[in-house]
Amino acid sequence: MRYTGILLVFAALLAVAGCGKGNFSDRVKSAQRDVFRYPIPNNPTTLDPGVVQDGDTIDLLQNVYEGLVGWSTENTVEPRLAESWDISEDGTVYTFHLKKGVKFHSGREVTAEDFKWTFERNCYKTDPNKFSNETAGVYLTDIVGVREKCAGTANDITGIKVVDPYTLTITIDKPRPYFLGKLTFIVSAVLDKDIVPMGQEINKPELMVSTGPFKCTEYVQEQVTVLEAFEDYHGGKSPVAKIERPVIKDAATRLNKYKAGEIDLVQLQRQDIEGVEKDPAIAGDLVLFERPSTWYIGLNADVLPPLRDKRVRQAIAMSIDKDQIVNGLMKGVNSVANGLVPPGVFGHRKDAKALPYDPDRARQLLAEAGYPGGKGFPQLTIYYRESYPDIQLVAVAVTGMIKENLGIDAKGQTMEWRAFLEKNNAKKQPFVHMRWAADYLDPENYLSFLLASYGPENRLNHHNPEYDRLCAMADTELNPEKRKQLYAQAEDIGLDDAVIVPIYYQRDAELISPRVKGIRSNLFGHLAHTTLKLENAPK
Repeated sequence: MRYTGILLVFAALLAVAGCGKGNFSDRVKSAQRDVFRYPIPNNPTTLDPGVVQDGDTIDLLQNVYEGLVGWSTENTVEPRLAESWDISEDGTVYTFHLKKGVKFHSGREVTAEDFKWTFERNCYKTDPNKFSNETAGVYLTDIVGVREKCAGTANDITGIKVVDPYTLTITIDKPRPYFLGKLTFIVSAVLDKDIVPMGQEINKPELMVSTGPFKCTEYVQEQVTVLEAFEDYHGGKSPVAKIERPVIKDAATRLNKYKAGEIDLVQLQRQDIEGVEKDPAIAGDLVLFERPSTWYIGLNADVLPPLRDKRVRQAIAMSIDKDQIVNGLMKGVNSVANGLVPPGVFGHRKDAKALPYDPDRARQLLAEAGYPGGKGFPQLTIYYRESYPDIQLVAVAVTGMIKENLGIDAKGQTMEWRAFLEKNNAKKQPFVHMRWAADYLDPENYLSFLLASYGPENRLNHHNPEYDRLCAMADTELNPEKRKQLYAQAEDIGLDDAVIVPIYYQRDAELISPRVKGIRSNLFGHLAHTTLKLENAPK
């Protein structure tokens, strides 16, 4: 950590902020009155809904792009650009009836043909340096013909048909109870085929043409993204005129800017909460949100050969004192994860049994695997994203426990966020600390996605035939109780295999200015800001 740089930032903030909020000029306050400002901790990884993978960027893009369906404040799938839909008796054909009169930011009306073009554009196989269909290959492969389109062996997606300008059918390979939830992912958001490029990633505001409540009018890399309310939004123009998302990588800087009244919402790091609770000026602004997200340690046997031995992975898992990390270092803001499926997701089990903290047994397993006291074990480097002190805190704690309890030389290494994701997609991360946040509230999105051999997010190269069998059965089982039982059996196997070691379930702590009204939220986070209002008096 570069402490000198952080101290310089603090000094600069103090010089600008003076004695606090009251020192800002009326001109600055007036400029803030109709602008909702909240920071993004990293430069957006992309401006393209067909490419995006990370939650921070999706939070930005969801105000610009929309699809057929989305999530309600009650955590259920609700209509967006589809007015309604029908599902065939066998559960494989979905017929979507589009809203009429919906306009793109360009002014043209949306038709079913735009949706078919968008799906095929996002699956288009080209040079990954120009456009990657990785995201489509993860979220759209249940649709008949998507695999072939992504592979470049088909010209179109046979499972998507335009019936008429306002009717679209999507055929999937098998009945899948979670398909509508999967279709909420932003890769399904419609794009204006007359403007958006085929085979090239969207990289500037004028190409970001969809139907969302805001249009992107400015993007300065590593600095700021500006969104302005769309006059002809089909749901009615947003009450707030503009959203600004400045890139602020340092957590302390983000908090100080909130205290100074320069931003309206900020997500806190664990170490900030105690100080916030003691500050009468902002303590009342603190809000906690439960999230369906599991933070974990990932072990990739294909990259680091010693990890191919399950005893080694189990030893590492049993050397980590999760209770000390979560309830000690992190002060109990989050909760200890004993399973892979978090609270709020169908199939979550309070009694799931991840491997326990047991240093003696861990040392025994490591010795049995041929590395007594860590002798002969290669250096173990844990990779994690930059700009999040909480992430670094856990990574440092984990490496320290591995050193102390097993004698393995372990260290941490931060990475720029997009580079981290690209290396993870390539399955080249040997040892990582990261999270999986629900895309939809179904155990398939965790167990099959992350650890099945056929799972699109199996970046850790986990292979277990019995695990695959149970997940494959559960994926297409229509009886909810039977699905739950099958996934529970698979989860037990996955926890024992210790390729993923769950650490904690996420809870977000945010400061939200009292002038912010009408913000909509659900388990996934804040929804597109269609109802958000700002009181005239700035904070």
